[in-house]
Amino acid sequence: MEDIFRIGVITTTHGLKGEVKVFPTTDDLNRFKKLKKCFIRTPKEDIQVEKNSCKFFKNMVILSFKEFGDINEVERFRNCDIYVTRDNAVPLEDDEYYISDVIGMNIILEDGSELGVLQDVMQTGANDVFVIKLKDDKELLMPVIKDCVLDMNYDTGKITVRLMKGMLD
Repeated sequence: MEDIFRIGVITTTHGLKGEVKVFPTTDDLNRFKKLKKCFIRTPKEDIQVEKNSCKFFKNMVILSFKEFGDINEVERFRNCDIYVTRDNAVPLEDDEYYISDVIGMNIILEDGSELGVLQDVMQTGANDVFVIKLKDDKELLMPVIKDCVLDMNYDTGKITVRLMKGMLD
């Protein structure tokens, strides 16, 4: 399981008081309002920062950090990623998961037979879709809905699923 999560990419500065524009890479924009501590990954080091303010403009998030108060101090962060640790991540609701935690898990049918390995998760808006690499190297797309995904066991690294009629045809 991953212990850090990328939540955005700093695209440019904003104003003269050390604010930065961030392109969010998370599906929950409200996480920036709740954000307290994070770190900026530069080519040389990770810099721990604490959020000072947050506002939204179009599809961007504008952040300021307590450690910086001037445009000259934040210019070097262009194109740098912003990460949070698992401790500072937004808590999961029931039936939610971090994508990085499920990639690579074994997919098991409800009868106990092995179906394949989870390769990717597509976020479609209505529901996520698991991209499963089958044992014969073919690919299966499975909607992440209660009728199909029965259990996710992080301890064993297995996801138990039920196939709907016609899924393997």
